[in-house]
Amino acid sequence: MKRIIKYVMLDILKNRIVMIYTLILAAISWSVFGLEDNSSKGLLTLLNLILLTVPLVSIIFSTIYMYNSAEFIELLLSQPLERRKIWRSLFLGLIFSLLISFLIGTGIPILVLSPNDVGLMMLLAGCLITSVFAALALLASILTRDKAKGIGISIMLWLFFALLFDGIVLFLLFQFADYPIEKAMVVVTCFNPIDLGRILILLHLDVSAMMGYTGAIFKDFFGTTAGIIAAFSILLLWVLVPYLLSMNRFRKSDL
Repeated sequence: MKRIIKYVMLDILKNRIVMIYTLILAAISWSVFGLEDNSSKGLLTLLNLILLTVPLVSIIFSTIYMYNSAEFIELLLSQPLERRKIWRSLFLGLIFSLLISFLIGTGIPILVLSPNDVGLMMLLAGCLITSVFAALALLASILTRDKAKGIGISIMLWLFFALLFDGIVLFLLFQFADYPIEKAMVVVTCFNPIDLGRILILLHLDVSAMMGYTGAIFKDFFGTTAGIIAAFSILLLWVLVPYLLSMNRFRKSDL
């Protein structure tokens, strides 16, 4: 299992796309802190990068990598190895590689120029979002053998969580504005890992006006340590549930 994880990590880290991704993250992160007059403004600018670019790259690259690794997976299946261990090794190798890339590109500038609780929260939220969308990519890749369909599913998932979800929530808020739906909105927000990541970061920056209506409601109910723990727990579930579903499908699939 360790050998498979090591092989996957080395294979991904040597990939040109991952190298370019790391360099772009680093260039943007250093530039943002250099252009802003204080670290808080730099973190706010980086927030959009983490909440949009990081999940997009994570889910698209992971999906393509899984399809391109089909022959390698078939080779592993021909060996006396449990399917659970194979899938777990692929998952961990993929996530560790993307996390290393993210931490080198964004983590180093944040730790050097904004080594506070807000910076650490941003890194932790970025790591969780990376893991969530890598797990969703594994699920998308195992649902269909058609590479085009799998990539299409991944793109639609990113579009839904990054763009469409907030529009749907705002539509519901306007339609049911006369009803006490605040608690329901808190529950609905938990169905979007990107919104949860935004809340985790902005709660520490104390800029609730920039969180959007759903984030402000979330802060009203969970602007405490318990709320932060709840958000982290839900993000972890967003990693585990797609991973377990994909593993179950992989165990039963006829490759």
